[in-house]
Amino acid sequence: MIEQLRNHGLKITPQRIAILNILKDNTTHPSAEEIYGQLKPNFPSLSLATVYNTLEALNRAGVIQEVIIDPRKRHYDPNPKPHSHFQCRNCSSIFDIAIGIELPPTPCQIDDFLMEYVTINWHGICPQCRAKETD
Repeated sequence: MIEQLRNHGLKITPQRIAILNILKDNTTHPSAEEIYGQLKPNFPSLSLATVYNTLEALNRAGVIQEVIIDPRKRHYDPNPKPHSHFQCRNCSSIFDIAIGIELPPTPCQIDDFLMEYVTINWHGICPQCRAKETD
């Protein structure tokens, strides 16, 4: 992780390392508030603004991906490669979805358009909530 920060020209701070540790292999797509809640006991002087600023810097550097799927809050994904997401309308959980087509790397040019990022979001009911409905 330290090498990843260095490769993107970011300062190595305890907060950035802690945030990356929370995101590493995390498939729940936590929000900044959830990350802040997990870190606050170990970093009593940490502010929510610091978490947001750090996540924004990591996102701009391409280390993580901001998932824009929930209009009420931002979520974050440790996988910065273009891929689709699904949000359950019952439990609000967010999942990575493989839709069978490969999304182009970004940025890329298609015709005369410069594509800076791509998002494909799906909404519906997840398998766990569907199972509860049939019980």
